[in-house]
Amino acid sequence: MSMHLEGPWLSTTGKRKGKQKFASADAKRKSEQLDKEWQELQKRWGVEADERKRRRAMEAEPLSYSLSVPAGRSTAHIKSLGQDSGVATLAQPKVYTGTKVKGIATMHKSNAVPVFSDEQAIDISKMRR
Repeated sequence: MSMHLEGPWLSTTGKRKGKQKFASADAKRKSEQLDKEWQELQKRWGVEADERKRRRAMEAEPLSYSLSVPAGRSTAHIKSLGQDSGVATLAQPKVYTGTKVKGIATMHKSNAVPVFSDEQAIDISKMRR
């Protein structure tokens, strides 16, 4: 509801950066040279970034889950009480038994209000659109 109060920094559109622009041709050459040296260094060590991630994931031992029994307990599962052992009684439905409220009237847009007198009922009926 209050998104219209937020600034343009919260926008999810236009987050991608455009094509990289270099300050000069020398800066571009230097950047390309550094990238090339980095690629050669990775090849020299024989490990590429994606290959390294995959190899590490494959070498990891698989996850295993087991239900351990705490000390002093003979079973791993505690039985719950059945449905027949309930002690609470069903509450009686709430019903108005008095004589103060004469009825329920509808005001604007299905707004239900209690009516305590005939005058009030007439007033509410005149307020209706």
